[in-house]
Amino acid sequence: MKPAISFLAALLLALTGTLTAAELFDPLPRSVPAVEGVDSAGIVRFLETMEARGFELHSFMLLRHGKVVAETWWTPYAPDIPHGLYSLSKSFASTAVGLAVAEGRLTLDDKVISFFPESLPPQVSDHLAAMRVRDLLCMAAGHEKDPQDEMVKSDDWVRAFLAQPLVRAPGTQFVYSSAATYMCSAIVQKVTGMTVLAYLRPRLFEPLGITGMTWDTCPRGINTGGWGLSVPTEGLAKFGQLYLQKGQWQGRQILPAAWVAEATSFQIQQPAKAGSTLQREDDDKRQGYGYQFWRCRHNAVRGDGAFGQLIVMMPDQDAVVVMTSESRDMMEQLGLVWDHLLPALQGTALPADGAAQQKLTRLLRSRNLAPQRGVGGPVGTQTFALEPNSLGITHLTLATTGKAVNLTATVDGTEHRIVHGLGEWRMSDTAMPGTPTRLGAGTLAMTTRRVAASAAWLDAATIELTWRYLEFPHRDTVTCRFDADRVTLSFLSSITVLGRAAPARPTLTGKRIAP
Repeated sequence: MKPAISFLAALLLALTGTLTAAELFDPLPRSVPAVEGVDSAGIVRFLETMEARGFELHSFMLLRHGKVVAETWWTPYAPDIPHGLYSLSKSFASTAVGLAVAEGRLTLDDKVISFFPESLPPQVSDHLAAMRVRDLLCMAAGHEKDPQDEMVKSDDWVRAFLAQPLVRAPGTQFVYSSAATYMCSAIVQKVTGMTVLAYLRPRLFEPLGITGMTWDTCPRGINTGGWGLSVPTEGLAKFGQLYLQKGQWQGRQILPAAWVAEATSFQIQQPAKAGSTLQREDDDKRQGYGYQFWRCRHNAVRGDGAFGQLIVMMPDQDAVVVMTSESRDMMEQLGLVWDHLLPALQGTALPADGAAQQKLTRLLRSRNLAPQRGVGGPVGTQTFALEPNSLGITHLTLATTGKAVNLTATVDGTEHRIVHGLGEWRMSDTAMPGTPTRLGAGTLAMTTRRVAASAAWLDAATIELTWRYLEFPHRDTVTCRFDADRVTLSFLSSITVLGRAAPARPTLTGKRIAP
């Protein structure tokens, strides 16, 4: 696949923010929809329907014949910022296993216990002895449910995983398990001496020109595997295109074609979800599972992660769809791909439709997530001494001007600041305690987080702050209420708004010590 844009065009894209500096010399080729046989009106309908139904997208990219024909980021998200993938991380962990197999470091039929003789329980059951690497990849380790919650309570996740009871023979029944993917990561690290991220860097990420990746770790320094990876959107598109091209990239076989075929093929059947009324042929969760890839309707394959992190590979249409988001219903989100994007993918180039292309171009240039809006409020600086709290914050300072609000939290003498725009987004790098809100255990790979923040006064005594964690799918709404010389600070995570249990944080209270 040869680049289809000139150096000057690539430079222009970089200067306008469409490409990151690191991708300047290795971007995906760009084209326009009609030239690649894509109906621009179908892309418009897809985006407009997504927003009309209340889906919050952070980025979108559509590839046809290996070329990007549509791409956009919803401000304040941007092309150069990696996005947390949740379980979409699993497809990358699987790829590391495939590369290790190709290098002769292990086989899929190796027994899991053979890698960890020092971590075995006192009694090794027949089921545990029979568990293979293949069973981990297929989500058929033999557990009744995902042992992740029990596993992460320990500081030795491998030992904790191996100690969990197995109720059925490995390889016989699909039970979704992020813990099983963590064990794949642990096995790769055991046989290579490198974390999965370090192992993939020269074998996958560098050949594809993907930069900016981070991956969380367990207490023993093993990448979490089943979650915790962050990758920029274009990197996800390249990964999907690599699999669509059967492991080839710019004339080089990055992944064995046989591995790509096997990993994305039907390996095991998922059971019907309790209470589901969908027929199997209409259910994208029951089309079969490969090695950390899902089969889909329409002969497609996907990697996915919680809240709508998606790479959809469509071999029959030679197309890749990528989305990052904070979605309330990922299966409905995927259904809109079939409803609107699939019909837009035609077999041959289409006649130019200037009006449709112009509408699409305007739409792609103007996507944004609105900042806080509110009334005007007091101007000045106030500092509060807080009552003891689990976040360890001793003092809180709120400085407000006519254009911005600075919130500074003091922990053990260190100040953590977030700058908020009034009616606009302001960017900060912060290690503010309690941030970011996210699901999943493990040590964050990043020491500071990028936050886009805005603020609005709801009334003279209440200011509401929004914190968008740009490297993660989520945001916080932080409400500060002032009553005479006291302040109350409460947190509401978007995870909770979407019906999931977010990590608990205390309500902070304090007394003013300086005007």
